[in-house]
Amino acid sequence: MLLQVRRVSNAYITKAYFAKKQSQTVLDGVDLDMPPGEILGLVGESGCGKTTLGRCILGLIGYEGSISIDGLPQDRKRRRELARKVQAVFQDPVSALNPAKRVGWLMEEPLRIHRIGTKQERIKKVDETLELIGLDGSYKNRRTPELSGGQRQRICIGSALMLEPKLIIADEAISSLDVSVGAQILNLFQDLHRRLGLGLLFISHNLRVVYHLCDRIAVMYRGQIVEIGGAEAVYSAPAHPYTRLLLDSAPEIPASPPEDWGCAFASRCAFKTKACKKPPELTAIERSETPHLARCWNYFPLG
Repeated sequence: MLLQVRRVSNAYITKAYFAKKQSQTVLDGVDLDMPPGEILGLVGESGCGKTTLGRCILGLIGYEGSISIDGLPQDRKRRRELARKVQAVFQDPVSALNPAKRVGWLMEEPLRIHRIGTKQERIKKVDETLELIGLDGSYKNRRTPELSGGQRQRICIGSALMLEPKLIIADEAISSLDVSVGAQILNLFQDLHRRLGLGLLFISHNLRVVYHLCDRIAVMYRGQIVEIGGAEAVYSAPAHPYTRLLLDSAPEIPASPPEDWGCAFASRCAFKTKACKKPPELTAIERSETPHLARCWNYFPLG
């Protein structure tokens, strides 16, 4: 197994002024298995414990129980060795990246820390990884404030890939992005999974997003996994009432447009025609002091 989680529990200790310490259970005896190369979705509402479980797997916080990654027990003494096997992509790329450093420096940093390769070899690895995540080599000379949110998240994904891990934990990796940009990041994860055989634990609150990406889905509620199974089975025939509630409350995500349609909205449009196979231009549809434009073949240029 790539990942084995056995009876993992975690509790936060809180203490208010003039009050006794209180223990709040966050994880309650979680069991979870992931074979190599699987995309497993971990879904649930805020506060259910899914991020805490991800942090336990990464070795960032303590826990009771046992976790092993690719046969190695999760142990702080093995942190450097385990870092070669598991990496993370977090929710906010802005706070995850140092704005004072150039992209090349940021992506090269994991290799420097682990003393991997010469300077020339590390630069070559940065260029190869940039190409892998859909960016060209010129991006290594840019600073992160010059990039869009989607480009920043691609850099975070690229940085996580530098050590060639077998497992990536993506914690709400698209929730801070626009819907269309988030769909592109989902496509990137699928492409990386196909090309690298990468294992991915994808943490999200949106069951529909997880369904489109993952092989299996685990649903968490109050620190416990209440349902787990194949993505199609959990999405189409949820067995637990909480899973049904999540499904009813989740918005639809737009499908990617088919390659043979020129209009980006074609996959969702009820009015598309053969003309929509050609990319439409932004065209004036009404004469007025303030121009009214639409990128749609249902409207025609004014004569």
